[in-house]
Formats: sequence, C-alpha cells, structure tokens
Amino acid sequence: MLFLAVTLGFFVENQREHYIEHQREKQFIRSLANDVKADITHLETIIKNRDVKQVNADSLITLINLPDRAKYGDGIYINAIHISRGLGIRFTPNDGTMLQLKNSGGMRLIRKRYVVDSIASYDANVRNLLRLGDVEDRVFYEYRDIAPYVFNGLVFDKMMDENNVSTRTSSNPALLPFDQSRLSNLNYILYSIKVLNKGNRRDAKKLLLQAQRLLTLLEKEYHLK
Repeated sequence: MLFLAVTLGFFVENQREHYIEHQREKQFIRSLANDVKADITHLETIIKNRDVKQVNADSLITLINLPDRAKYGDGIYINAIHISRGLGIRFTPNDGTMLQLKNSGGMRLIRKRYVVDSIASYDANVRNLLRLGDVEDRVFYEYRDIAPYVFNGLVFDKMMDENNVSTRTSSNPALLPFDQSRLSNLNYILYSIKVLNKGNRRDAKKLLLQAQRLLTLLEKEYHLK
C-alpha cells in the first residue's frame, strides 16, 4: 500500500511538472510569435527603404559623372546626404525571447523537433543579415572619409532642419574642386554601397519570407489564433 502511494505521488508530481513545462513552452512560443510579427513589419519597411537607397545611389553616380555636373548640384547634394545613412535600412531584430530561449535552456521545453529546427534556422539567418549590415557600415565610413573632399559641408548643414530631416536646396550648390582620381575613388565606394544594398535587400526579402513561414508554423502548431 505504501509502495502504491509513493508511486502515485511520483506520478502526480511528474504530471504536474509536465503541465508546468507545457505552459512555459506555450508562453515562450506566444512571446516568440509576437517578436517575429514585429520583425516582419520591420523587414517590410527596410525593404522599401532599401529600394529608395538604390535610387539614391544610381542617381548620385549618374549625376556626379556627367561632364556638366555643375548644373545638377541640387540633385547631387540631396542624394549625397542620404547615401550613407543607415537609419531606416538597418535591421534590429526583436530577439528578447530568442535570447531567453538560448540562454536559459528554454529550447529544451519545445517538444516538436521541427519547430526547434525552424526557430534555429531563422535565428541563424538573422545573425547573417546583421553581419552583412556590419560590412555595409564600414563602407559608409569610407564614403564619409572621401565626402569632405567633394561636397561642401556648409551646404549639408543648410539642408538639415532642427529634427535632422534633410530637404532639397532651392539653389544649385557647387561641389568642391576635385580631380579624376578622387572621382574614381568615390565611384568605387558608391559602387560598393550599391552592391551591399542589393545584397542586404535580397537577404532581407529572404528573411521576411522565412519569418512569415515561421509565424504561420507557430500559429498552427500552438493554436495561437
């Protein structure tokens, strides 16, 4: 009789632990789904902003290489001021839940192996996109190094309002004097910015599709809707 009572006690306790872990699993998944939703919204905005960045780069390269580029100072300056801005195009994941899952051993609570695999794959691609963004930042620094030899900083200053929002000038501001070597360096940096922007945009689109698939999987497997 005592043996049965002890066995029953172990069984009840085991069931209670399973129930608690199952509830924790659902809490993690619900929180993760919310993070992925936020990532989806952010990625959609980033992709649109990168489309604009590509136009800026194309326009700047075209205008600054024209023989009569002095006629297009307003167009050159408005594209030049935007070309190295990372605000609006850099992906910052909502990874609070993901970090908890990885750092606190929460992954072990997720009983479905294919769900774990999908989460891990998504996290790996998020990290890859962040690394590509770091490379892009280094090229932006190179652009900022050469810009003072081509553009008049006082013009940029007049284009900015109190909220750091830039507007096109109503005049035709002049460029600084520069030689063909300086222009060649600038062209290569602008080319690099274009290539990295395309790569980031491509990978952002891939990550967006993966985020949408992951969200669908979580909602289906855990009946979140």
